[in-house]
Amino acid sequence: MADKQIQKKGRYTVTVIRDKCIGAASCVAISPMTFKLDSETKAIVLAQKLDSDDNMLLAAQSCPTAAIVVTDDETGEQIWPK
Repeated sequence: MADKQIQKKGRYTVTVIRDKCIGAASCVAISPMTFKLDSETKAIVLAQKLDSDDNMLLAAQSCPTAAIVVTDDETGEQIWPK
C-alpha cells in the first residue's frame, strides 16, 4: 500500500499519495494555504482549511502525476482524478 497523507477539507477528503508525488509543487503554487512541501519535498495537506474547495480541487487537478485524490464526503464519490 502506498504511503498516504489524508486531511479532511470542507466537503472533500484530500489524499496525497506520497509515492506518486514528485515535488512539482503546482498544488502549492495554486493553493499555498492548503498544500505545502515537507522536508522530503513531498506535498502535504495543511491542517487548517484556509482556502475554497474549488481552489483546492484546481490545485489537485494541476498535479502532473495525479498524486492528489479528492473524494466528496457527502457521496463518497472520487472527484479527482476521474
